[in-house]
Amino acid sequence: MEALDEASDVSLIASVVDRMGALDILVNSAAVMVRTPFGEITRQQWDDIFALNLAAPFFLSQEAAPHLKRARAGGGGAIVNIADLAAYETWPGYIPHGLTKGGIVQMTRALARVMAPDVRVNAIAPGTVLLPEDMSQRETTHLVETTPLKRNGTPEDVAAAMMFLLRAEYITGETIIVDGGRHVRR
Repeated sequence: MEALDEASDVSLIASVVDRMGALDILVNSAAVMVRTPFGEITRQQWDDIFALNLAAPFFLSQEAAPHLKRARAGGGGAIVNIADLAAYETWPGYIPHGLTKGGIVQMTRALARVMAPDVRVNAIAPGTVLLPEDMSQRETTHLVETTPLKRNGTPEDVAAAMMFLLRAEYITGETIIVDGGRHVRR
């Protein structure tokens, strides 16, 4: 996939810096969530999911690092990675997706350590915000009924967490779970 090669990472970051004059924030949110039942996962599916969900955010972060270090008149920039509740729960139909999102959480911690003090790195792990296209109405209703706050999330819920992390200048290496309480329901 062309969008996942090294030249694309370099040109994306360079084009933003050229156009905007600087890079203050990197949000790594591109991902794919494909139903991949165990026993049916192909090597190509595995490679494609890991390339987009985990490798691309890592290499974009690495390419952006020198620019982020100079952000805000020497005060440093920020990276926010989008993980997923799948980093904390086991979803048998989405094993590669869950593994990559667990990787995003660990990558966030690792990058926070190596990029400090110049760049803050945090993540958000949304719950049911964007549902799979093939999810039935019965499954959707079940999600609402089993979520402590009794609703699915919205993109605005995730955006609010993002704005908090971008303003919270003494937080790095953390993942905020934005899931209406699903992770505490058991």
